[in-house]
Amino acid sequence: MRDIISKDGTITADAWVVVPRPADGDSLNIPDQPALIPADLWLAGKEHFEGRDDIGVWFDSHDEPEILEGLVNELKLIAVNFPKFSDGRGYSIARLLRERFGYQNELRAIGDVLLDQLQFMKRCGFDSYALREDKDANKAARSLSFFSQGYQAATDTDIPLFRRRAS
Repeated sequence: MRDIISKDGTITADAWVVVPRPADGDSLNIPDQPALIPADLWLAGKEHFEGRDDIGVWFDSHDEPEILEGLVNELKLIAVNFPKFSDGRGYSIARLLRERFGYQNELRAIGDVLLDQLQFMKRCGFDSYALREDKDANKAARSLSFFSQGYQAATDTDIPLFRRRAS
């Protein structure tokens, strides 16, 4: 089982499985455990998942979070896939989910997630992180608190540093 790092640096075993997008003509195969399915497939079959807190969704970096506008808080967990570390679209998805759509539950980064990204992911609203398998989860707590202050406003503070210092 894969480890998940929370934004406070604690490490837990991941109970959720990421269900890949089925090939054309194939059906979605959901296992008998908590599962993250592609967001658009959840939306298409929403009536089948009503009331289930063991089904969450994942967005790929090219997906638009607007498809779940007004529905995001029906989901216990939303994950955002980072297909490669240099693809920053997941940060924008996280900010949109938190700030525009008011998502209040767990937001997880999955995919090519590296230690040096964790602090920035946390500032964008991520609560948990599934590191790339070749990375050491025990170093995550230091990575999450590497900077004591952020200059810009973000999901963790809506006041920029210069305003915080002036008050």
